[in-house]
Amino acid sequence: MKPMTTTANKSQRPPAEVLHADELAALARSDRDPRPPGWRLSMKAVRRFVVGDHDIKTKIVCPPSLIERAMVTLASNRALLLVGEPGTAKSLLSELLAAAISGTSTLTIQGSAATTEDQIKYGWNYALLLNEGPSPRALVTSPLYRALQEGRIVRFEEITRCPAEVQDGLLSILSERLLMVPELPGDNAVFAAPGFNLIATANTRDRGVNEMSAALKRRFAFETVFPIASYDEELALVQREVARMLAHDGVATRPASEVLEVLVTTFRELRQGVDQEGGAIERLSTVVSTAEAVSVAYGVALRGHYLRGDSGQPGDIVEALAGAAAKDNPDDLKKIRRYIEHKAGKRKGEHWQQFHAARHLLPQ
Repeated sequence: MKPMTTTANKSQRPPAEVLHADELAALARSDRDPRPPGWRLSMKAVRRFVVGDHDIKTKIVCPPSLIERAMVTLASNRALLLVGEPGTAKSLLSELLAAAISGTSTLTIQGSAATTEDQIKYGWNYALLLNEGPSPRALVTSPLYRALQEGRIVRFEEITRCPAEVQDGLLSILSERLLMVPELPGDNAVFAAPGFNLIATANTRDRGVNEMSAALKRRFAFETVFPIASYDEELALVQREVARMLAHDGVATRPASEVLEVLVTTFRELRQGVDQEGGAIERLSTVVSTAEAVSVAYGVALRGHYLRGDSGQPGDIVEALAGAAAKDNPDDLKKIRRYIEHKAGKRKGEHWQQFHAARHLLPQ
């Protein structure tokens, strides 16, 4: 029996600094521009890494001005908060920025209702604590603690999912740029090394869950990440990401461009409430994001490859829509059915007709 492969490049989802290691190394070798204190790359090189150019792959579709504002914030004494609808690549943007600026994107705190202040700051190895008392050896450091020490970017996902008292544990850290460990004797302050900062993300759909205090908001610069405006750019991104994921799985087939056109058009129209001709249609209550479109396209390709030996069919999109788009509101399923019956059926092209003919696959 062959041993299990455990190398990073064989993981299901390598971090950005592993996935794009060659590009980061090439940028570092050629980078001659000034770098903010503690940064691995200059701002110009970080922008190239994220936005891409003739030599560097495009990794995210967003205005370059957004990247520039985010970088300036991270080079200052304010933290960065990326807000927007679910699936607008806020987490991906924070990962890419952290990887390019700090060399690592894995110093991450996942916010939730169960997140505690210990998980944000530090905890203790209780066996050592009982044996020898409070000591640096007994301290269990958090990603935030290590980012302070090492001068790196720490990522805080879904910050508004955390209780307010946990959020407020960041106040003194972000304002004073230090973390106190009062249990330790003597010099018990951890001062932020050059390069330290924090990128948080929050979904606009979660507003009101645990609203940030005014004091904490003042310590952040807010940047809104909007859905991709251009149809061509969204289609190209879906094609690119699905091709990358299938190549990682060793699947040689790729979905037909016509299938992806049906998928992206359907998602955009149900998301925006406007069809290609400018007519009004019913918007879904849930978010049908680009990230969801990538996941559905990937699933369509896998279904075709493993179950039928093809590259995916328009009918597969119909079945996937029920799980991707109709999550919370049963009325969304009715809206999808009406969209396929009244819009898809009138579109020209064999793939649109196949999509329309498969409407019976939607759950009743």
